[in-house]
Amino acid sequence: MPPSTPPPTVRRRRLGTELRRLRERADLSATEAAARLGITQSRVSNIEAGRYGVSADRVRAFARSYDCSDQVLIDALAAMTGERKRGWWEEYRDTLASGLIDLAELEHHATAVRIAQLINIPGLLQTTDHARALFREAVPPLLPHEIEHRVSFRIKRQAVLYRDKSYPYTAIVHEAALRMQFGGPAATKAQLEHLIDMSQRRNITVAVIPFDGASFPTSGHGVDYVHGPVPQLDTAVLEGAHGGALVDSAAQLEKYHLTMERMEKAALGPTQSRDLIHRIVKAT
Repeated sequence: MPPSTPPPTVRRRRLGTELRRLRERADLSATEAAARLGITQSRVSNIEAGRYGVSADRVRAFARSYDCSDQVLIDALAAMTGERKRGWWEEYRDTLASGLIDLAELEHHATAVRIAQLINIPGLLQTTDHARALFREAVPPLLPHEIEHRVSFRIKRQAVLYRDKSYPYTAIVHEAALRMQFGGPAATKAQLEHLIDMSQRRNITVAVIPFDGASFPTSGHGVDYVHGPVPQLDTAVLEGAHGGALVDSAAQLEKYHLTMERMEKAALGPTQSRDLIHRIVKAT
C-alpha cells in the first residue's frame, strides 16, 4: 500500500479558510474563482480545505483575483506558506488527540498568548510532577508509559516561553486552581513556587482572580487566546479532555477577546498576584 498522506497542519488549514473567506467576500463561487485563476475548481476547493499547499505568489494571486486590498493581511497569509519541515509535535500525532497537536502548533507560531484557567494551572506553567499527577487522574486510566508520553509532550510545549525572542504570555488563573492539591502538598508547593518564579520572567504575566474578587464572564472551561500576526488570524482554543476546539470566526473571536479582557480586569495585578500565591505557599 502507498504511504498515507499526513493530515494538513492547522496552519495550512487556517490559510485555506482565510482564502475561502476572501473568495466569499468577493461573492465568487469556487468555480468562478477557478476561472479567474486559471486552475480547476477542485484545486481551489482542495487549497481551501488545506489538502494542497500553496506558494506565497499563489496567495497573492488569489488576493488580487478577490480584489483584496488589505496588504497587511495579504503579507501575513503569504508568510504562512512555504514550510516544508513539520514541527516536533508531529511525532506525537499518531498517539495524541489532534486538538493537542493543533494547540502546540498554534503556540509555536503565535505572536502572543493569553490563557484563562479556573481549576487548573496553565499547561505551559506546570511542573513535571504536577502534570504527571493530573494525567494519573485521567478517565479512563492511562498506562504508566502513556502518562510519561503526555508529560513529555506538555514539557516540550513549554519551550516557547524560553526562546530568545519569546512572545508575551499572560496567564489568568483563578485562586481555586492554586489551592488544588494535585500530587499532594509537596508537589503543590513546588508547583506554586515554580509559578512565582515564572511570573517574574520578562515575558510572562500571572494574574490571579481571588475568591473575593469581582464577577467575570466564563463558560467554565479553559480558554487559550492565541494572537496571530494580524487580528484576523487570531484563534481561540476552548480546552477539553481531548484537546482544544478551535474558534476563528470574527464574531467568536471578538466574544472571547472581550471575555479575556474582562477576566483580566477582575484579576489582581502581577505583584498582588505573587503575594497571594506566596500566602498560599506558606499555608500549604
